Amino acid sequence: MSDLSEVPARPRAEAARLRIWDAPVRLFHWALVGLIAVMWWTGEQRLLDWHRLAGYCVLALLFFRLAWGVVGSSTARFTSFVRGPGTVLAYVRRDMFRRDAVPAPGHNPLGGWGVAIMILALLAQAGLGLFAVDIDGIESGPFSYLVEFETGRRAADLHELTFNLLLGLIGLHLAAVAFYLVYRRTNLLGAMFTGARDWPGEQPLLHFRPAPLAFCLLAIAGLLVWATVHFFGRT
Repeated sequence: MSDLSEVPARPRAEAARLRIWDAPVRLFHWALVGLIAVMWWTGEQRLLDWHRLAGYCVLALLFFRLAWGVVGSSTARFTSFVRGPGTVLAYVRRDMFRRDAVPAPGHNPLGGWGVAIMILALLAQAGLGLFAVDIDGIESGPFSYLVEFETGRRAADLHELTFNLLLGLIGLHLAAVAFYLVYRRTNLLGAMFTGARDWPGEQPLLHFRPAPLAFCLLAIAGLLVWATVHFFGRT
């Protein structure tokens, strides 16, 4: 017997509220928003101890999200929203600009790739920071001792470049949210706060994993990052 709770499919004459996002996905999203802001501010102000700590927290969140994308709730799983090029192109041609198009219960095919690219970019940005070396060689990532000085400097340059790429991706994400709100008349931001949205017609069958499992995975991810930096890194 599965431990997934089910939302049964049922016809609706009018729009009804449908649970879309579980609490772990929503907490991950908003925690990441806050941590990206902290990383930017601490980097600009040269508060590098806090900057590194924020980066470790981002890594722990990303490791959790990778695990939750495999074993988590229906709309959290990568298999539910990472589609092939044909599906993405078909969505753009057929449904993207149709206000009456049947909505996706989670990420649409195009937005799904946006999420995947954002996660990969964050992994690259945080990973490069682990090996980055400051221009004077004093402030460095915990694993910079494993690489040559010039390699560490290139990692630092790419670390900054990747953050600028992240800002561009964030801008595209905000533009997509605005497009859906104004043109498609769909409040994606509200659903990320409440976890639910209006759903016309028959509701899809969705499965939700228990929140304690998510928090156990997050604790494991945090412990993994801490142990790796503490026992193998140098600060």
